[in-house]
Amino acid sequence: MVNAVRCVERERRTQDILYDWCKPMITIQTFTLQNALVFKAARLRALQDAPYAFCATYAEESRLTDADWMERAVQANGERSIFYLAMDGEIACGIAGVLPDGDDASRARLVSMWTAPTHRRCGIGKLLVDTILEWAGSHGVRTLQLHVTGKNESAVLFYQHLGFSLTGRTEIYPNYPAETVYEMARPVSSGT
Repeated sequence: MVNAVRCVERERRTQDILYDWCKPMITIQTFTLQNALVFKAARLRALQDAPYAFCATYAEESRLTDADWMERAVQANGERSIFYLAMDGEIACGIAGVLPDGDDASRARLVSMWTAPTHRRCGIGKLLVDTILEWAGSHGVRTLQLHVTGKNESAVLFYQHLGFSLTGRTEIYPNYPAETVYEMARPVSSGT
């Protein structure tokens, strides 16, 4: 048991070192016309890396033209929605967005969350979620929801660590009908 505790402590110290090493290099940018093609490349990488984590597919989105991505940049950011890129210098290493939940302005959905495999466990996912929570709190959102597939256990644990809880609501994943999608949610405060 003592060895197991030492192992966990060493792993935590290693993660803290990696987090401290990675985080200072990362900047968060809003998805705009100026970086639309960078966002496109990151989104397509995300769809290839983790197809089980998205409703869209690589086949669908790789057919979109550059003009389509420019239009997405214009539509993505408004009073009720926003998308972000995590950047390591000139390299996109993460994406996330928030969309309204129907007509209820007090509820929104965290969508398109992804961190590049090369940058995982460096705090980038937390940085993106914190940025989303800050935006949501300043735009009157009181509950932030998300959907995660059952096969993505590490994502469920990650979101639980950030204060999200399973709501008990599930649905069938459209791309893989044998897979279940779980809803998670957490409160958002105006000071988040």
